[in-house]
This record gives sequence, C-alpha cells and structure tokens, in this order.
Amino acid sequence: MAEKGSTRILDGNNAAAQGAKLSRVQVIAAYPITPQSPVTEKLSEFVEKGELDAQYVAVESEHSALAVCTSASTVGARAFTASSSHGLAYMHEMLHWAAGARLPVFLACVNRAIGAPWNVLNDQQDSISQRDTGWIQIYARNNQEILDSIIQAYRIAESVYVPVMVCYDGFVLSHTEMPVNLPSQEDVDRFLPPYKPHTILDPANPRNYNLVTFANPRVNAEGVLCHGYMELRYLLQEALQNSRETIIKVGQEFGEAFGRTYSSTLWANRLDDANTVIVAMGSLVMEATVAADILREAGHKVGVLGLRVFRPFPKADVVKALEKSRLIVVFDKNISYGLEGATCSEIKSALYGSSVRAVIRNFIVGLGGRDVKARELVDAVNRSLLSAKEDDLTREYPEWICAI
Repeated sequence: MAEKGSTRILDGNNAAAQGAKLSRVQVIAAYPITPQSPVTEKLSEFVEKGELDAQYVAVESEHSALAVCTSASTVGARAFTASSSHGLAYMHEMLHWAAGARLPVFLACVNRAIGAPWNVLNDQQDSISQRDTGWIQIYARNNQEILDSIIQAYRIAESVYVPVMVCYDGFVLSHTEMPVNLPSQEDVDRFLPPYKPHTILDPANPRNYNLVTFANPRVNAEGVLCHGYMELRYLLQEALQNSRETIIKVGQEFGEAFGRTYSSTLWANRLDDANTVIVAMGSLVMEATVAADILREAGHKVGVLGLRVFRPFPKADVVKALEKSRLIVVFDKNISYGLEGATCSEIKSALYGSSVRAVIRNFIVGLGGRDVKARELVDAVNRSLLSAKEDDLTREYPEWICAI
C-alpha cells in the first residue's frame, strides 16, 4: 500500500513532537532534560505559532510535569509529556499514580543512562527501571516508528484507560535525522477520535477521585459495595493483560489507514528457518539485523526477534516466535543488578513451561552510550554457538561486551 502523507527528514525528537501535534494533544507539561528537551521545545513552537491549540505548561520539575498531566487527564484533556533518565526517575511516584488512577496519559521516554556517575548518553536503564509501574511500554526502532507509535498510543490508552510510554534511544534516534512520512491531519483525525474521558468534572455532580482505599471492599454512603485496594490492583493487572489485543487491533487499523502495519507485538526477521535467534529492543534491533545477515553469509541460520511491546510482556507471542530456536542470544542495554539483563529474565520467564528447549545467552551492551557494532554482536553469537556445542549450558550471570 502506498504511504499517505508527505515525507520529511526529521530527527527522533521532532518526529515525536509531530506525532503529538497530529494527535491534537490539549495539555503539554514541559521540563527540560537531555536528550528529551527538543521534543517539548518543538511543541512550544507549534503552540506559539498557533499550529497547535494546546495549553503549554512550563513546570519546575519532572514530578510536577506528570502531576499536571494526570490532573489534565482527570478533567478530560489529552495530555503529553516527555522525559529521560533522572527526570523519569523523579516522576516515579506519579507514574504509579497515573496508572492507578487509570488515566490515558502519554509519555515519550528518550532513553538515557542513569547516574552516578553522570552520563547523558543512551541505554535503556531508565524505562526498564519503571517497568512495574503499570504503564504500557512500546519501543521504537527508528524515527518513523516513533511518530506512528505515538499516534497509536493515544488510541490504545484511551481504549483501555492505561497510560502509555513510547521509548526511543537517546541521540541514536533522538538526534539522528532520517526520512519520516507525516500523515495528513485529516487522516489522523479519522483514525484517532477525540478523547472521551471516563472521569467527570461537573459542578452539578461533584465527585472525589482516588480517596484513601482500604484493603477490603466497603459500602459507600449510598449503600453501594465498592472495590477495596486489592480489587483495584487486580483490575489494573487485568487491563494490562488484556491490552495486547487492543495494541494489535490498533496496529492493524493503523496499517489499513496509513500503509505501515503494526499487527504484532514483535518485530521478526528471518525466523522461519532460524535455529539461532538474536533478541533485542529499540534501535539495537536494527544493528542485530545487520549482524544476522553477516552470520547468514557465514552459513549460520540466524534470525532476529525485536520486542516492540515490553509491557504487557507478550509471552505467548514470544514462545511462538522462538519455538524453532536452539540458541537464543539476548542483548540488553540494561542490567538488573545482581542477576542479568531485564529482557533476558523476561524471555526466560516466558519460555518456562513451554516446549522450547533452547540455550539462552545474555550479553550486556551499550551502557552509557557505548557504541554497539554489528561485528561485536556477531562475535558474541559465534562464542555462544561454540559454547552451546560444548554443552556449556549453565551461566549464572550475563557476559559483558566491554574492556574489562
């Protein structure tokens, strides 16, 4: 299907801002942090020029930025913010609040390393550290996917009433320019209807939201039995579990409207005959694809599995995609200290109890912006192939691709 719209050369941050503009966001909460700052700076230009009818709120901290978004969403506005690294960490309390309040807030996470020591370059430690806050997490491989994922994210969030963050690699994508197809505003409006909130702001019908909730269900003043805290946590978990179907449906409908389909939670490359599979997230998937091509030329049947959706974790999809694998090599741009990369742990958990009997190797790469070269991935896979042949099946901790 031919792409609809116009093609421009955009960096990842500009693509994110264009996605927010096309989504007709109504409230933008802004606080600067490298490498996210250009996202909200570009949105401020759109508002100043009258190209976007939105309230632009400059706040004093990232915590306040997400507090503004949760308040705006509660009263029925489509809200947007962006952050990175320590800014995202500072939002931690409000990340829980937005999810617990079932608000369809959106956040662009421009992935950056966490200190100490200070580092402004890329890895995925910041978003991975927030994986248990109740947000849907989607990872983009390139700038086109940043824009497309943001438009889809609002449709998803406003269908299941769960907040969404779209994550993309700082500098690797945020400051790198590439062709991006911009759909027309009319087409986006047809795909993304105005937000219909499930919360009410009406002086004639006053309500309280998110009061102190006890463990057990209680009868309210009208005699209605209301959920206890645990029931509310169950409903959030159920919404995350069931959101996979919504994510896929929205991705399919996006493909029908714009010619770029997102009909899976995964990105698969040459898996049909692959007995060795490289697993990664974000822009690293593109480098892994180059590495797989090199390994194919050397006679190895290697494929690539990219995780597009990390929360909800697509367990059934992962098991199906890896059913033919004999060796799985997971490259993580994060580390769950004391154990291994978070992606590797999730893969192992998904495969537990399944029919997949593959050797799994984990490599920690690219922390703090360390360049990850396709040749290094090739060498790591070759080492893994050799150790698998020697029945070296047990590795307590991951291997690191660094100088030490």
